[in-house]
Amino acid sequence: MKIKPLGDRILVRVLQVEERTKGGIYIPQTAQEKTQQGVVEEVGDSQDIKVKVGQKIIYDKYAGTQIKIDDVDYLILKNDDVLAIVED
Repeated sequence: MKIKPLGDRILVRVLQVEERTKGGIYIPQTAQEKTQQGVVEEVGDSQDIKVKVGQKIIYDKYAGTQIKIDDVDYLILKNDDVLAIVED
């Protein structure tokens, strides 16, 4: 299935949180914080969008609409919910 966001919306694949710390301690899902990083998969057709497909971003903690496609978690965010672009 292909999703194309409309207007100033962005489709983001949510990056999963590590289940273990660097020291090897297991963290159950109930204790993990909600991730705030993702990879842009698709962008809407608005001229105001400042991110591109493939960029890693940080977004507002409680933003967006969650959807699941083929067991992969995605968010549909508004352009204003993107806080930063992560440059590696």
